[in-house]
Amino acid sequence: MTAPPPPPSVEVVEYTDPLCPWAWGSEPVFRRLRAALGGRVLWRRVHGLLFDVDDDPAPDPAAETAWYARHVEEISAHTRAPRAERLSRVAASSWPASLAAKAAELQGEEVAGRVLRRLRETVFVLGEPADTPALALAAVRGAPGLDPVRLATDAAADDVLARVRADRAEARRPVREALAARGPSPHPGAAKETGDGGYRYALPTLLVRAPAGQHVVPGWRSYEEYASAVEELCPGLLRTPDPLPPDEALRRYRSLTDPERALLVTGAWPPPEAVRVDTGNGPLWLHPDEAATHPATARGARAVRWPGSDLPSRNRPTK
Repeated sequence: MTAPPPPPSVEVVEYTDPLCPWAWGSEPVFRRLRAALGGRVLWRRVHGLLFDVDDDPAPDPAAETAWYARHVEEISAHTRAPRAERLSRVAASSWPASLAAKAAELQGEEVAGRVLRRLRETVFVLGEPADTPALALAAVRGAPGLDPVRLATDAAADDVLARVRADRAEARRPVREALAARGPSPHPGAAKETGDGGYRYALPTLLVRAPAGQHVVPGWRSYEEYASAVEELCPGLLRTPDPLPPDEALRRYRSLTDPERALLVTGAWPPPEAVRVDTGNGPLWLHPDEAATHPATARGARAVRWPGSDLPSRNRPTK
């Protein structure tokens, strides 16, 4: 009997949040980096809880939403990522989406990626952040391979809550190199001060760990900067991914932005079956099977109540 292959010796830790605009804008380079690594590393997502602790309600919710919509618009001008034409509100909490994303990991890496993508799209395509348990469940319903009943049960379970709490704690122990990150990026990614006098990784941040050492790549960065960090620690580990034909790319990723297809796709776009969803900053392209259940295109979906617990919330985040 053939022994199973040894576990990867290289770990990539992605500090993220489903509702973070810079993390959403980093999806193209992260998708390409994952393709270039081809499963030869352990890629682990840690949820930093961008919208985290209880806070006093905004004195003027409409003004708060207008401020945050401008903030997202400015970020999307740099990242070229889609943004919602209208943002309904500032997210009350990252906890429901983070719990759903963490629970989805119990159903496999592919399902987890699809769930996280849908959760991101609630705020940056729909303008309706998945900031309650019911909204998080509704957003991901119909994602291929997902068992929604199991997701609801797991997301409400104590062990998943403990895992998200552990993520939160880990994100608040940044390595020294992340404390003073500099660079020409509009979001260079120096760790953010927290209300208790500590620090949290800026979102997103990638931490690459290998036997030869570790490198931190914080903030919004080019693909070349991530690739350089991996290559310095692990020469030859990266493989240049072949660009995919349009129909194959849409079938694999199910949801593509224009910046993503520029990095991942070759050939005439769009493929005939693509479903276009217009946003305030360019289209989102969906595979027809994805469009059939996606909240941006589906109609008449029945709400599913998610048994949950008291979850913390806040209003204005730091990046």
